[in-house]
Amino acid sequence: MDFKIGDSVSVLDEDISGIISEISGDTLMVVTQDGFDMEFTISEVIKTKTLTSSLFSDTDLNSVINEKEQSHKRKSVKVKPKDRNLPAMEVDLHIHQITTSNKHMSNFEMLNLQLDTARHKLEFAIKKRIQKVVFIHGVGDGVLKAELEYLFGRYDTVKFYAADYQKYGSGATEVYIYQNAKST
Repeated sequence: MDFKIGDSVSVLDEDISGIISEISGDTLMVVTQDGFDMEFTISEVIKTKTLTSSLFSDTDLNSVINEKEQSHKRKSVKVKPKDRNLPAMEVDLHIHQITTSNKHMSNFEMLNLQLDTARHKLEFAIKKRIQKVVFIHGVGDGVLKAELEYLFGRYDTVKFYAADYQKYGSGATEVYIYQNAKST
């Protein structure tokens, strides 16, 4: 068998293994796992293949070790119970959020633009299977809120109610979209 310095070997008749540090003729100097230098003949040892030398190169092994260390460093982020129930989507229906200029628009045109935006966003949420949407309409005279309630009432798969008062005040409506409803 062909031995070279750095090869991992095991002694045949004893429970000793180590790495070859010197070769002189038929004699091998082996540094054992305990750190002792022991001398053996070539006929007394056998080359061993470790898992790392047979399956991985040094760079592969290092990258696997680094990846393993990184996974231990990652910590799961705790989500507070109240944050778990936050809506997935918010739609601000204030007119200045929808359009750049509303100078030449009548109140009727602004209301229709707001309702069209709400309808499109609701359809989008239904299509993308987003379960909760908050429509921010503001307090005002309540005209937009009433029109939104009429719009939401036309959908069978939708339930709506006042949004979180602490976050939005009384100027927002939360819509819950049932995901398992059969569409006709």
